[in-house]
Amino acid sequence: MTNPSKAAIEVGEEMVAGFGRKGLGQLRPSTTRDRGEGPFGRLVLRGAMVIDGTGAPPWGPADIVIEGDRIVTIAAVGVPGLPINDTRRPAEGDREIDCAGKFLTPGFIDSHAHIGTPFHAESGEMMPADYVYKLWLAHGVTSVREAGCMNGLAWTREQEDASEANRIAAPHLHPYVYFPAVNDYLKTIYNPDEGREWLRQVRDKGAEGVKFFGAPPAIMQAALDECAKLGLRTCCHHAQLSVGRMNALRTAQWGLTSTEHSYGLPEALFDGRTLQDIDDNYNYNDEYLRFATAGQTFLQAARPGSRKWDDALASFLEAGHTFVPTMNVYDSNRDLMRARRAEWHEAYTDSTTWKYFQPQRGGHGAYFYRWSVKNEVEWRESFRIWMTFLNDYKNRGGRVCIGSDSGFMFQIYGFGFVRELELLQEAGFSPLEVLRAATLHGAELLGIDHDTGTLEVGSRADLLVHDQNPLSDFKLLYGTGALRLNDGRGALEQQRALRFTIKGGMVFDVAELLADVRVMVAATWPNGEGPFDSRAE
Repeated sequence: MTNPSKAAIEVGEEMVAGFGRKGLGQLRPSTTRDRGEGPFGRLVLRGAMVIDGTGAPPWGPADIVIEGDRIVTIAAVGVPGLPINDTRRPAEGDREIDCAGKFLTPGFIDSHAHIGTPFHAESGEMMPADYVYKLWLAHGVTSVREAGCMNGLAWTREQEDASEANRIAAPHLHPYVYFPAVNDYLKTIYNPDEGREWLRQVRDKGAEGVKFFGAPPAIMQAALDECAKLGLRTCCHHAQLSVGRMNALRTAQWGLTSTEHSYGLPEALFDGRTLQDIDDNYNYNDEYLRFATAGQTFLQAARPGSRKWDDALASFLEAGHTFVPTMNVYDSNRDLMRARRAEWHEAYTDSTTWKYFQPQRGGHGAYFYRWSVKNEVEWRESFRIWMTFLNDYKNRGGRVCIGSDSGFMFQIYGFGFVRELELLQEAGFSPLEVLRAATLHGAELLGIDHDTGTLEVGSRADLLVHDQNPLSDFKLLYGTGALRLNDGRGALEQQRALRFTIKGGMVFDVAELLADVRVMVAATWPNGEGPFDSRAE
């Protein structure tokens, strides 16, 4: 008889290598780089306003010098209303960018993302990884926590190495692998020792962290303990099949680094009950019932300001826990029509992804075939409570980070990240607090804050050049821009703030990246009609 531990480890290795054995495909990897210039021996950004990501207000003008992939000088060169002081200016560079009137911020960190979603394979040929990477870079994302490596750990590590060597146009990638011990097709680990051995193997194969969906408590607690010993960071989507035994607070106290989405949080706020009240016809495998019922969970939890609420906040803070809410991917639940008809779908959503988004039985996140006003009202109220908790947590010193989880529920790469910025501002975060969540706090979560996340001498040159102050309106960061009236021309125009994304000293022109994506997407639609052509509906 086969040794159970050995069998589990072998299957676990197969699982992180790729999902092909379960009928899921892989994206075509990126293999060449056709955009981006640099790194340069000496790149100088002249006369910019600086927003450094720490929470400090804008200041400037300043010149920033980048040598290779590092910031080596940040020089104040004047004050508003007076000419630039030439005596303070650093020497000329190999490449210079005039940043007068422009704003610099750190590059953004997407703390929960996927390089495509292989679940789309049944809908048609998936877009290549270049589609995802270019949309991220075009929206200022320079670092990504790949929360699950759905294309396989080996695949993701190869792409990570190619990105670091600038062989492809992609953000810095940080691979987190799925822990295969949940009650579905992933389950291959059946006891704590198997889990510990599996974790040692994926650490040796280059994983930086682990994505959990839950597990039997003894396995989960042992796995979190082993991750701490191995230096692996952890995140968890507290699946409803496991949350009755482990809510977000319990796993946080066991050492979980971050809670993803909202699952497990309202359960930690229950007062007078321990489990959510569900209808008699509930079936977790029915996607409509799963997500409709998830919109009721916060409604059964303790209210803001209650003792239970305050105790939970204090306990999460004591555990040093982080929340990555990914609210944008659930935004469709409170206004389906808005999300479905978002203007960027026309030019930036390919036909396979669009087909996958359509209401259908069995498709993850495609449950809108019964969506109603009642569902939207419940989700709006849930968002209000959820947002209040996140804002309270931030105000007490807790860390909340930006994650997009795009590829589901009418959210696509890059655009979903910007929508998350908007939603944190709606939750009560000031624009500076939102920016810090997207930069420094994301870097702290990933353990890379010594390297990136702020604009400081010695930091890696991951930064963004904006034509306008992004703090004034995050909508200006969308690849489609934001609608504005040009009084001089007496006409409407789409204004966009982000001009250049600089990743590790490589300069990417955002307009070029967006143009490339539009060409890629148009090729997937018959005669280039797009998703809203009557024949595509």
